[in-house]
Amino acid sequence: MGDVFSWSMVTALGAFHGINPGMGWLFAVALGLQERRRGAVIAALVPLGLGHALAVAAAVAVAVFAGAVLPAGVLRWIVGAGLLLFGALRLISHRHPRWASMRVGFRRLTLWSFLMATAHGAGLMVVPVFLGMVEAAPLHSCHVPASAGATLWASIVATGLHAAGYLSVTAIISVVVFEKVGVGLLRKAWLNLDVLWAAALLVTGVLTFLL
Repeated sequence: MGDVFSWSMVTALGAFHGINPGMGWLFAVALGLQERRRGAVIAALVPLGLGHALAVAAAVAVAVFAGAVLPAGVLRWIVGAGLLLFGALRLISHRHPRWASMRVGFRRLTLWSFLMATAHGAGLMVVPVFLGMVEAAPLHSCHVPASAGATLWASIVATGLHAAGYLSVTAIISVVVFEKVGVGLLRKAWLNLDVLWAAALLVTGVLTFLL
């Protein structure tokens, strides 16, 4: 049951990240509107999903390496402090990385997605759940060689499920906005998710300390 809950949490976080327009769906819609075809929206989803998954995988990899030299309690405090810092920065400043253009290839769009997810702390938000998955594995320690396989498996599962949740929601929102809503309506009925995103980072940071 613990594994199922952790997997569900990782997937739900991916879905939550997919809701945020700053994570890519707004960019995919803009590309579709510029080229006037749904295919452009769909084509953008692959590099967007890949870049987001790489950002999560990078955060998880750092956690794994840090867990090899730091006690689990210390690592949790570092992750929690990082989440609180990211959350505070998002509350203070709502600026987003602006490196991008409508004429981008697969690699540049993948890099853009990676940078956006990293700058927003998306990968770091997954780390506390990942740590819980690893600690629930046999032997309860990243320091024991026999648990290396469990840690690797948890890393792959966490990244894959998160990417699936992210891509599913991003694809649905992108196509619906492109086909039915349009960017014009978004200007009139815009929900600023920056505050919600910052709050999610802060709450995750606090829970990292408490759990």
